[in-house]
Amino acid sequence: MKKTILIICLLLIGFSASAQKKKKNSKVAIEVDGVCMMCKKRIEKAALNSKGVKFASWDLKTHQLSLIIDENKTDTKIIQQNIAAVGHDTKGIRAKDHVYNQIDPCCKYRDKKIVDAHDKVEN
Repeated sequence: MKKTILIICLLLIGFSASAQKKKKNSKVAIEVDGVCMMCKKRIEKAALNSKGVKFASWDLKTHQLSLIIDENKTDTKIIQQNIAAVGHDTKGIRAKDHVYNQIDPCCKYRDKKIVDAHDKVEN
C-alpha cells in the first residue's frame, strides 16, 4: 500500500514538472522602424497575427517592439518576417521595396524629410 501511494505521488510530481517545462513564455524586444501611430497599429497587428505572440506593444519614440511570446510556437525571426511583410524594417530583416512602397506616404520612415516632419510635430 505504501509503495502504491509513493509511486502515485512520484508520478504526479513528474507530470506536474513536465507540464511546467512546456510553457515557455518569454519577453522579447525587437527594434522596428516606423514614424507614426498608423505604423504602430500596423506593426502591432503584424506581430499579434504571428502564431505564439501573446502581447505586442511598439513604442514610437524608442522604436522598440515589446513582445511576450510562446517559444514553443514561434521565434523572433518569424515575427520579424511578418513585420517586414507589412512594410517595416527590423534590425534583422529589411522589408522588400515593393511592400514598403505600398504603405501610406505618411509612414515612409526611410525618407528623411518625412521623419523630420514627424519629429517637428512631436516636439
